[in-house]
Amino acid sequence: MKIQKEIDFILAVDALKNVQRRNYNADDSRRENTAEHSWQIIILAQVLFPYAKNNTDIDLLRVIRMLSIHDLVEIDAGDTFLFDEVGMQGKFEREKIAAKRVFGILDEPLSSEFYNLWIEFEEEETPDAIFACAIDRIMPFILNAHTSGKSWTEAGVTEKQVRGMLENAICRASDEMEECFKALMELCLDGNKLVRN
Repeated sequence: MKIQKEIDFILAVDALKNVQRRNYNADDSRRENTAEHSWQIIILAQVLFPYAKNNTDIDLLRVIRMLSIHDLVEIDAGDTFLFDEVGMQGKFEREKIAAKRVFGILDEPLSSEFYNLWIEFEEEETPDAIFACAIDRIMPFILNAHTSGKSWTEAGVTEKQVRGMLENAICRASDEMEECFKALMELCLDGNKLVRN
């Protein structure tokens, strides 16, 4: 069958539905899975695109493609909590191996296109990747700020950690997202969802 590789790929990536994340859904009832996160950030990118700095230099379709595939590596590598300093060690290398396997299910040129989009996202240097990364980082922040913040309080996440891992990634993408970052930070600090330091 002509599209067998594509079917094999889409069946393989169905496993993303089974990868649990630390974040809870907006109703605080359960942890989200990575497929849900990917869907939500694709929607968020479209909603916040008008606010992106230099959005005339950003290709929204490329951003959407990037966001739709960047977490597929978690099928093999698992979800590494951003604030797990030990778990973050070697993360890129683990995920690179996973990217080669998962995207390697496809034939060329799509296999390389997906791999290169993943690398571009990870490097966070192009306007598309900067905006995509900001979207990926702000979504869990929004969820933690507007719920009980369990994923952060359970792990004892600190203000310093959030500033270190999120502030620049979010604020450089948009003035409005910077304003949002500051408001969310205050909400989290006032609600004791972060350890002050």
